[in-house]
Amino acid sequence: MIFRRITLTMFFLCAFAVAPAPAYAISGFSLELGSGEDADMARVGVQWDWGKRWLQTGNWHLGGYWDVALGYWHTGDAGKHDEIFDFGITPVFRFQSNGLVGPYVEAAIGFHVLSHTSIGNKRFSTAFQFGDHVGLGYRFGTKGSYDLGYRFQHLSNGSIKRPNQGINFHQIRLQYNF
Repeated sequence: MIFRRITLTMFFLCAFAVAPAPAYAISGFSLELGSGEDADMARVGVQWDWGKRWLQTGNWHLGGYWDVALGYWHTGDAGKHDEIFDFGITPVFRFQSNGLVGPYVEAAIGFHVLSHTSIGNKRFSTAFQFGDHVGLGYRFGTKGSYDLGYRFQHLSNGSIKRPNQGINFHQIRLQYNF
């Protein structure tokens, strides 16, 4: 009985959270594949465009979006903890063309939570990590529907607690925009 009430409550809370609302419409989804000094990673995400244009000059502007992602890291070190899941929320600033087609550069600092505080020989003293990246890419297709980019990402706890080894990834990212 209690399980049924919890299930129904969770169902209604989820239905309310994902109810259609123009302000919360997902604007895209992405897939990232990357490699680092101690692990390989894959990540899926959804994006919400801010719909803002700052510093508009000629054919370019500064815009941005929220990136919410779930990732998986893996290392081949036998006998050591060899996987981590991460959940991240990142505000991304992007300098791009007004037509949303063509090259862009972006930068971001976000927040990640890791499922474990070690992978292979890397030790993270906290599950909370800052994730910053710089990237470049190209949007193409009808209305800039496709986005192919490269990112260099660094995750660390910002010296909240020692050790603070951090980890770096080189990533290739494909995004589809609605």
